[in-house]
Amino acid sequence: MRLNSFDDFTPLKEIIVGSADGYADRILDLSFDMFISDNLSGTRGYFPSLSTWRESEARARRNEPDRLALKERLLTELIEDVDGVAEQLEALSVKVYRPVNPAPDLTKVTTPAWDATVVPPLNVRDNTLIMGDEIIETPPTLRDRYFENQFLKPVFMDYFAQGARWTAMPRPVMTDASFDPDNDNAAPNIEMPENPQPSPYDAGVELMIDAANCLRLGRDLIVNISNANHALACDWLERHLAGRFRVHRMHKLTQSHIDSVVVALRPGTLLVRSADVRDFLPASLQKWDVIVPPTPQIDDYPQYPNGDPIPPSPYIDLNVLSIDENTVMVNDACKTLIRTLEEHRFTVVPVQHRHRRLFGGGFHCFTLDTVRAGGAEEYI
Repeated sequence: MRLNSFDDFTPLKEIIVGSADGYADRILDLSFDMFISDNLSGTRGYFPSLSTWRESEARARRNEPDRLALKERLLTELIEDVDGVAEQLEALSVKVYRPVNPAPDLTKVTTPAWDATVVPPLNVRDNTLIMGDEIIETPPTLRDRYFENQFLKPVFMDYFAQGARWTAMPRPVMTDASFDPDNDNAAPNIEMPENPQPSPYDAGVELMIDAANCLRLGRDLIVNISNANHALACDWLERHLAGRFRVHRMHKLTQSHIDSVVVALRPGTLLVRSADVRDFLPASLQKWDVIVPPTPQIDDYPQYPNGDPIPPSPYIDLNVLSIDENTVMVNDACKTLIRTLEEHRFTVVPVQHRHRRLFGGGFHCFTLDTVRAGGAEEYI
């Protein structure tokens, strides 16, 4: 089919499901630490704070990245669960595409300004924004994901051959100077890097944003703005989409992604992390009904002893995937959310995803819907 995706809830026809193959470790560097934050729950991100990290022996050399190895058993189970999502979608008559896996010997990428490891294309939602019949590759906010969309190119080429538009936003140089240094105006809880290093490639604060900062509603795009990087990227989106879509700014709902905070389940109904979310929304969305499930408890999730990192935020299971306006794919372990949605007359498709907190992604994160039945509707 031709590329057609304007929202996250009309009947789903085609989708890309990411891949975790080769996810051997995670690099904790300047870009990763500035990216991970959670201002609504009042907690730091998925890994120890930068101040704690700097005190570690591995961070003795200023601003050098640290490597966090991932256990083989956990990775194997992650791969099983992601493949299970693809199988369930196919069982629901959705056409599923998968990315190319990185070659085993592809361990590092190099730009004029920095080196980074290669992360497999698991959370494919983040670096691509589908707006109707257009693929928009967004400028990455993490160095180790800089070339991630290369693994999606065969799929994008197929849609381009069928008539899709295809645009890439400006690619950041991504030196230390590229990141918004104004801690007073950034979203709460973000830690600025100590002693950012100058580079001959410095271009000042640059456009950087992930597509998961955005909520698509037909002709309208709501964009979460937490820093100057996001604001510049939103400037670009407003100019590029002018005349076709309306862009609305939402300020500091989270440090970055919003798809575990506010989810449009159908026109007029939002799934939200807490009642406080409504205060951040554009005025027109504040009139929608909201579903607020009970707050998850830490023991609702797997615990990782022996030094494995335990992400503090328990809200990742709100990262659901709608099959249509009445059917939602939900983590089978999240009984309270399943019960809440069923009470609101949604049909729930439970699917296993064990290590969502460890790897920092849910069903919406590691899927990218490319064909839905909806169009450029006036929802707000």
